Amino acid sequence: MSSILLCSCRSGHRTPATESFPGPDAAPVEESVEGIVPEFRPGFLCDTIPPAVEARMRGNSYPEGAKIGLDELRYLRVAYYDFDGIRHMGELVCNVAIAQDLLEIFRALYEAEYPICSIRLVDDFGGSDDESMLADNSSCFNYRVVAGTTRLSNHARGLAIDINPFENPYITQSGKVLPEGAEPYVDRSKDFPHKIDKEDLCYRLFIEHGFTWGGSWQTVKDYQHFEKVF
Repeated sequence: MSSILLCSCRSGHRTPATESFPGPDAAPVEESVEGIVPEFRPGFLCDTIPPAVEARMRGNSYPEGAKIGLDELRYLRVAYYDFDGIRHMGELVCNVAIAQDLLEIFRALYEAEYPICSIRLVDDFGGSDDESMLADNSSCFNYRVVAGTTRLSNHARGLAIDINPFENPYITQSGKVLPEGAEPYVDRSKDFPHKIDKEDLCYRLFIEHGFTWGGSWQTVKDYQHFEKVF
């Protein structure tokens, strides 16, 4: 399977690409043009935050006064299969410290045809974590607090990522379920599609890369959530 894996994020410089990589508005799936279906070329690419992406982030995931510099973040493009088996290119913003980990994890998920509903910047949802979760969107950086608290989430540092959040909800100590409507997925003894548990490939890959899982927390459960804290 032909793919591109480019990142020198540790040093803060992008490895020169052999081809231009798609912007946020690029068509993510195979489309017919005059009867010709172009080859889908999966890419796994890392860059500093491009100006167009910065413009989308400001006032949304990156509010005024955010205590993290854009130079500490990276913009990733990753290929994935959606729930219908259609291939897409998704977007993520993360901390430079986990950029290479995420590229390797998402490449392995793609090669295994692991289904992910959507991978879009939370800025497409006005920076609203609630709206992103309702859309079953997988995302990483968002300068926000932990739901129901005033404490900054590790998403605010770009060190946490949520995967298929509707089927893998966040459950507070009081029993509130987020996103709304995800109550059928609270009972983890049941078998259903897209469930993350300790037998799941997504879980195993993140754990192998040194992340911890919110599904193992004692006081709350966050089955969508993986984080790597330094």
